[in-house]
Amino acid sequence: MRKALSPDIEALAVDRRKLLTTGIGVALTPTLSLAFTSNATASAQALGPWQPKFYRFKLGSFEITTISDSEAFIDGPFPIVGQNAREADVRALMRDNLLPEQKYQPGFTPTIINTGDKLILLDTGNGSNGFIPRPNGGWLAAQLGPAGFKPEDIDIVLLSHGHPDHVGGMIENAKPLFPNAQYVIGGIEHDFWSPEGKFTGDLEKLASVFRANTSPVVEKFKFVKPGDDVVTGIRAVEAYGHTPGHLAFLIESQGKSLLYWGDCAHHQVASLAHPEWYCVFDIDKQKGVETRRRIYDMAATDRIPVIGYHMPFPSIGYVERNGPGSYRWLAHSYQLNL
Repeated sequence: MRKALSPDIEALAVDRRKLLTTGIGVALTPTLSLAFTSNATASAQALGPWQPKFYRFKLGSFEITTISDSEAFIDGPFPIVGQNAREADVRALMRDNLLPEQKYQPGFTPTIINTGDKLILLDTGNGSNGFIPRPNGGWLAAQLGPAGFKPEDIDIVLLSHGHPDHVGGMIENAKPLFPNAQYVIGGIEHDFWSPEGKFTGDLEKLASVFRANTSPVVEKFKFVKPGDDVVTGIRAVEAYGHTPGHLAFLIESQGKSLLYWGDCAHHQVASLAHPEWYCVFDIDKQKGVETRRRIYDMAATDRIPVIGYHMPFPSIGYVERNGPGSYRWLAHSYQLNL
C-alpha cells in the first residue's frame, strides 16, 4: 500500500502535475498547429554523400593527421584478398559481416606526424599516376591545405614501399611536390624497384612509376633497414612480403605507441580474418602470410593502435584475436581523443 503524503506535499505534487501538463500543452500546441498548417515542402536539392578528408589526434607529444587520398569503390575483395581461396568463401565472409560481396572502399591514407621538431609524411598517395587516377584519387596535394599544411613545410617523406599508390604523390606538375624534404625508404626496397631493364609486364609498369617519381629527388634519399630510427620516436619494422623491402613503422612518444603498418592489410575483414589468404599484390605470397601473422599478433598482444593505409578512413584501429590464427579489426572510436 502506498504511504499517504502529508497535505502540503500532496498539494505541491498536484501543482507540479498541473504545471507540467499545462507547460507541455502550451509547448505542443504551436508545434501541432504548424505541423498541420505549414506550406513548406521538401524541395532542397540532395547534396550527395560526404566523408571527412582528414583526421587528427595526439600520441604523447606527437600530433598525427591522417589524410584521405581517395574514396573510390573498387572490385573486391576477391581476388585482391583471397587469391588462393574460393571466391564463394570470400563472398560468404562479406555477407556474414554485412558488407557488399563484390565492392569495397579501401582507404588510401597518407599520414603526417608532427613531432614538434619535424613534419614527417608517411607515404604520398596516388598522385597523378597511381592506382586510382584523378579525379577519384590523388587527393593529397589538394588536401594538405585544408588539413593545415604546406608542401614546403614537410621535412621528411617516409615511404613504406614503392607501389604507385604510395609514391605517386611525390611529383606534381612534373616537379617534386615537397621541395624541402629528405626522402627515406628501405634500402632493399629502393634497390628492387630502381634498376632500368629489370622487369617486364605488370612489374615493369609499377617500376616505371617508381623510377619516374623518385629519380628527380634521388640525391635526397636516405636508406634505412629494420631497427633503424628515422627520427627519435619513429623506428623501421621489418614487414617484407608485400614487396621485398616493405617496412612498417613503430611510433612512440611519452610512453604511448602506435604502429603504422603500411600494406599489411588490404581489407578490414578479409585480410585479418584470414591472414593465410594471399593478396594479389604481394610479390612474395608466402612471406606476406608470415608477415601478416606476425604483425597482427604483435598489434593484438601489445594492444596498440594501428594506422592501416588501406583500412577504411580514417584508417585507425586496433587488432584483437578472433580464434586460432584469425584476427579482427576494431575501428577507433574515441580512445585517442582523451
